[in-house]
Amino acid sequence: MRTRLLYLVRHGEQDLTGYAETGSTEPDTGLSERGRRQAALLAERLRGRPFAAVHHGPLRRAAQTAEVVAAALPDVPVYVTELAGDHLPHDTDPTGLPSAYAEFLAGFSTAERADGPRVTAEAVRRFTGPVAPDDAVVVGEPVRELVVTHTFLIAWLVRHALDAPERRWLGSNHHNAGLTVIRYSPAGPPNLIAVNDVAHLPVELRGTGLPPDYLV
Repeated sequence: MRTRLLYLVRHGEQDLTGYAETGSTEPDTGLSERGRRQAALLAERLRGRPFAAVHHGPLRRAAQTAEVVAAALPDVPVYVTELAGDHLPHDTDPTGLPSAYAEFLAGFSTAERADGPRVTAEAVRRFTGPVAPDDAVVVGEPVRELVVTHTFLIAWLVRHALDAPERRWLGSNHHNAGLTVIRYSPAGPPNLIAVNDVAHLPVELRGTGLPPDYLV
C-alpha cells in the first residue's frame, strides 16, 4: 500500500446576487467575482503538484472552482462525482446540542437524513486510507488526489481523521477556497497536514463562507 495525500478544497465564494428574489431553497449558482479570484489564487498555490486526479461535486460553484484549478494542472484527469457533493454527512441526534445546532439539523428532510450519510460513507471509502500502487505512480511518491467539495464533507473527513465523536463535524467551518490536507499512511493513523489553510488568499478574500461574526 502507498501513502495517500488527500487535498480537500472548499469551493470559492458562491454568487448569491438576486437569490432572495428567486424563491429557491437550494440555489445552484456559480462563483461570485470574489470566488473566481479565490479559485485563481488557489490554482497558483497548487500549480505543478503531481496530482493523480481532481474530483469535484456536481454543483456549479464546485465545478467552476475545479475548472479554474484544473487549468493549472495540465494532463491531470478531472472527474465529477456525487461523492464530493453537498450532503448532510450524519443524521446527528440533536439531544444536548445548542439550540442553534438543533434548529439547523431540523431543517433537513427525511430523504436528506438517509441519503446524505449513505453518500458520505461511500466518499470515506473512496477517498480515505492508503491506496494500492499502480503503474502511473512513481515509486516512493505518495498518491495525491484533490477533491473540490463543500464544507460538510471536509468537516466530516477532518472529524473522521481525528476519530472524534460523530457529532463533532458540527461547528467545523471552512473558508471558501481554504485548503485542508490529510495524510493516510500504511504505517499509522491519519495525519492532518493542513486545515483551513488560506495562506494563498489576501486578507480581503478570507473569511467568506464563514459565520457572520467570524473575525479575521
